[in-house]
Amino acid sequence: MLHPHTELRFVSPEIGYGIFATAFIPKGTITWVKDELDRIIPKEKINEFSPANLENLLKYTYRTSTGDYFFCWDLTRFVNHSFTPNSMLTSLGFEIAIRDIQIGDEMTNDYGTLNIIEKFQCAYTPSTNHREFVCPDDLLNFHEKWDPMIDSAFSFLNKVTQPLENFLNGNQVKDIEDITKGTKQIPSILNNYFKG
Repeated sequence: MLHPHTELRFVSPEIGYGIFATAFIPKGTITWVKDELDRIIPKEKINEFSPANLENLLKYTYRTSTGDYFFCWDLTRFVNHSFTPNSMLTSLGFEIAIRDIQIGDEMTNDYGTLNIIEKFQCAYTPSTNHREFVCPDDLLNFHEKWDPMIDSAFSFLNKVTQPLENFLNGNQVKDIEDITKGTKQIPSILNNYFKG
């Protein structure tokens, strides 16, 4: 489930569509969480899809740490890549705003966190950190940079309104409580890495 204060807008012929904030979304806000309409397609089943649907599957899914394909039913699949994203996938099964997202800002994440299959050069955002390509092993190479961004955002999680809190499952609620109380550390984003 994507944050409700967002909308789909056309970006450009080259990029297609993107997701934009329709209200201020402060740092620490959960911007996406898995809900009961999302679908996980086991990696062993992808060859059962028709060529056209396989193309859509590979375009609009990300791979989990087990190598299965996660398909978001809603507009989340239109969130574009940025080397300087404003939202980041955590290892707890939700994305969090890692900085304030202003009204009209495009919501982005770093596709390097999504276990992509093949490296690609992103035509959308210029690299400001010497990355030229998004690569399948980016989680291995950049988790030490991304973990502190997530840690910093977590310090605001209980201080901001969370429109998606009702979509969190019991384990996520418990993890958040333990982390904010200081009895548990935030697990590294590296836990999302698919080793296959």
